[in-house]
Amino acid sequence: MNRLGSATSPYLLQHADNPVDWWPWCDEAFAEARRRDVPVLISVGYAACHWCHVMAHESFEDEGIAAQLNAGFVAVKVDREERPDVDAVYMTATQAMTGQGGWPMTVFATPGGEPFFCGTYFPRQNFAKLLDSVTTAWTEQRDAVLRQGAAVVEAVGGAQAVGGPTAPVAAELLDAAVARLAQEQDRRHGGFGGAPKFPPHLDLLFLLRHHRRTGSPEALEMVRHTVERMARGGIYDQLAGGFARYAVDDTWTVPHFEKMLYDNALLLRVCTELWHATGDPLARRVADETATFLLRDLATPAGGLASALDADTDGVEGLTYAFTPAELADALGPADAAFAADLFGVTEAGTFEHGKSVLVLARDIDDAAPTVREQWQDVRARLLAYRDARPQPARDDKVVAAWNGLAITALARHGRLTGSHASAFAAVALAEVLAGRHIVDGRLRRVSRDGVTGEPAGVLEDYGCVAEAFCAVHETTGDGRWLELAGELLEVALTRFGNGKGGFYDTADDAERLVARPADPTDNATPSGLASVCAALVAYSALAGTTRHREAADAALQTVAPLIGSHPRFAGYAAVVAEALVSGPYEIAVVTPRPADEPLLAAALRHAPPGAVVVAGAPDAPGVPLLAGRSYLGGEPAAYVCRGFVCDRPVTDVADLVAALGGAPG
Repeated sequence: MNRLGSATSPYLLQHADNPVDWWPWCDEAFAEARRRDVPVLISVGYAACHWCHVMAHESFEDEGIAAQLNAGFVAVKVDREERPDVDAVYMTATQAMTGQGGWPMTVFATPGGEPFFCGTYFPRQNFAKLLDSVTTAWTEQRDAVLRQGAAVVEAVGGAQAVGGPTAPVAAELLDAAVARLAQEQDRRHGGFGGAPKFPPHLDLLFLLRHHRRTGSPEALEMVRHTVERMARGGIYDQLAGGFARYAVDDTWTVPHFEKMLYDNALLLRVCTELWHATGDPLARRVADETATFLLRDLATPAGGLASALDADTDGVEGLTYAFTPAELADALGPADAAFAADLFGVTEAGTFEHGKSVLVLARDIDDAAPTVREQWQDVRARLLAYRDARPQPARDDKVVAAWNGLAITALARHGRLTGSHASAFAAVALAEVLAGRHIVDGRLRRVSRDGVTGEPAGVLEDYGCVAEAFCAVHETTGDGRWLELAGELLEVALTRFGNGKGGFYDTADDAERLVARPADPTDNATPSGLASVCAALVAYSALAGTTRHREAADAALQTVAPLIGSHPRFAGYAAVVAEALVSGPYEIAVVTPRPADEPLLAAALRHAPPGAVVVAGAPDAPGVPLLAGRSYLGGEPAAYVCRGFVCDRPVTDVADLVAALGGAPG
């Protein structure tokens, strides 16, 4: 019997009609394996995963494979986005056994959950042979299988071990991280490393903060070049906005077409900050379009942002997005089709399958003549309307707390710096969803769907990303409620997730016990739980004026200091937080009756050092510690600049404020 029909996860529901007798992750599944004395197949993936779909079609929808599975195994399906704790433990095992990882992840385990054979995607014929081999090993070589499982669990436990502080994160360490990134950058195409190439959003945020603190032109150029190449490549949707998960080549031309909420939230921050630093019109356009994409294409009817758009449409990767010259002519007519083919790099040979081309921006448009830009906008709108009439990719509409937290922080920053009321309003509305639906009895739940809160408990990244988001909304609105909520979440993180040595586990001390307690300090597609909590601790410390939270962030960052210096590509967000600590962070309070029109606030936002917090409002505004005890000077608005809880004299003149922030008028 397939037991996935009542699941809330869109990924599990994709498998609800398989002939496989799937179980969701639960104690009952492992009890059934013990009762039957059979191994467990743990299959981990996510709804937008292309190769998950391929393996499902080839194997899990096949009656013969299903019969093998049902006879010899208890089969368990796991949505990695819903249960990142389960995914982390078995991904560590997979990487330890094979040297690599990815999804779909295929794990064979004992009824006690100990993994003894791991892999990723298997073609149907290979998978059928593998099932036979595992069954034979389980029945004829049980002792060897159990020894293997015990050894893997021991290795996983060692890999997940959480160390204590090593050394403070100093400016020299961050300089070394920038130098290492400079060595690894692709100077021609941007980014780091070769194909497949993922958007390095966390490293770009770090480089932007480093530039803001040091003025490093090299750090800024790495960001500018990478953003330009990505934004003009096929990894960026040239018609609707939004970035795909990764490019299969090193030129950013052909994407893996899934669009993830977390990537776009983080890249929105990157483009907003790049425009803020340089005034680059491409960065501003892409930031605005990415914000629009988030709110238009990922907003769910019940509130919150959906997790992803699928890579496939009707089982075909990229079906919605690619064009031939003939299709351009059909959509636009001959004259405009020739313009579009030249602009978007569409050729008869094509850059993708079946002679189709993924749209790129083959020449600069942001500095083009007004008439060219007008034609581009017209052609773009008509092509999008034409594309919208095609079948569209499915959407994974579960709301993940951590990823919505990343989006809130990005939208709040975009709204504040660009003046976008839509982004600012959306940040607050999304925060209301998380506060009202995902916080249950003072604890975070990781997912909701269709307005219904899911059972999985929040993991460390949920607490960190949501607390940081609430701090950002507090800055934007001046509403003390958000700072209070952030503090409550951080208290749970400190008391339930801490390891007693300065570091953190990824699951709470009262969470479900797995074969190992996950504690991965590395940043990957999203910030690690440790880095996200550190970011929230630093922001909260500056906003609330508490030394305890800063000390906790200092201690946690020390545990990953060696990683920042030697492997910054896996510690980008930790380095972002470290930049804030080395800088101060600054605490800036602007006392004014009308924040929206206040020149001092505009100057503070324009010149704030990296990681600075900026609040504005009336003296002693309730729930806003940075405004406590502040007052107007001679009846005029005033700015108070502090660093490390030590304050300069207040100023009323914009030039004096800029000087206090170490900037130059501009």
